Amino acid sequence: MFQRHNLVGRSSALTNVLHGGQARHDGPMYWLQSLAPPAARSEAMRCLGRVGLADLALQRADRLSGGQSQRVAIARALMQRPELVMADEPVASLDPSAGEEVMDLFVQLIREEGLTLVFTSHNLEHALAYADRVVALKDGRVVLDAPSSALAARDLAFVYG
Repeated sequence: MFQRHNLVGRSSALTNVLHGGQARHDGPMYWLQSLAPPAARSEAMRCLGRVGLADLALQRADRLSGGQSQRVAIARALMQRPELVMADEPVASLDPSAGEEVMDLFVQLIREEGLTLVFTSHNLEHALAYADRVVALKDGRVVLDAPSSALAARDLAFVYG
């Protein structure tokens, strides 16, 4: 997962989610929803349903809000059937309310799907609220590795100083 959602704007949300299955299949069957086998379309719809966007499946990606775009990107990642999701500042480009919704969704999905999520964040509150463990880096070195439950924002302030 990236800060930029990297969706194909002229394609539907459903087609963008189908793109997540390309690594498992050769050929153009996952390029467009009209080419995809019914089982693949069903799986993509389930992924969109998991992020609360099944009703926007046929909406062009460039017509979605930032939070909706990020949720489509999450659905595309789920289509890859991952065990580990790495997210680089997953809510940096979103307004605070949409950012909270996306982080809540991440936590729900990792727990329900049994996934591991590693995310980077400059938001100390997100690190403490959403992570089980906080690893802080400074000048390329690990300067803190602790359970988030044992930390407060003041414990992390030195990283930015």
